[in-house]
Amino acid sequence: MARALDDIEKEVLAIDSKGKNELLKSLILDMDNETDINAEKLWLQEAQTRYVDLKSGKIKAIPANEALASARSKRNK
Repeated sequence: MARALDDIEKEVLAIDSKGKNELLKSLILDMDNETDINAEKLWLQEAQTRYVDLKSGKIKAIPANEALASARSKRNK
């Protein structure tokens, strides 16, 4: 059975600053890896969907300069 979160928290709080920094870095790297894998998969799916929609004529391409100008205009409102 996993230890209660309260027990783990008490142990972490007892660690010196250097140890906490090392633990924090490790936890952040672990979380970043999980997020990156999921995000990459989702972006690939989105790109594939957009490609299919573009090739089928469902959507129309907009030149980058027009898209950026539109985004800037909306941001400045």
